[in-house]
Amino acid sequence: MKERNLTCIVCPRGCALTVRFDGAGKITSVEGNACKRGVVYAEKECTHPERTVTSTVRTEGGAVVAVKTATTVPKEKVFAVMKEINAARAPRSVSIGDVIIENVAGTGVAVVATANI
Repeated sequence: MKERNLTCIVCPRGCALTVRFDGAGKITSVEGNACKRGVVYAEKECTHPERTVTSTVRTEGGAVVAVKTATTVPKEKVFAVMKEINAARAPRSVSIGDVIIENVAGTGVAVVATANI
């Protein structure tokens, strides 16, 4: 039986989770969680991990604005997301929440500004 240890990041508690798999790689149990959200996190992290991507984009005026994906993207798409973010240019004036890229790397997720410029 295979095992994977994780630290839950859903809340500040940071539960130490142990995920066990059968011989076919199917999750058989999750232990160490203090709430049901820990089980959901562990199952998702072990089967289809996702990440929020944060970075910066240069504006047409030369300044730099902080950005992030509006929701998580599949972990295997992070490098493609970063490639598009690095190539993007934002307008000279940007406000928090402005969409900089609508559908980054074909994920259906927007990249939004997290600062005012």
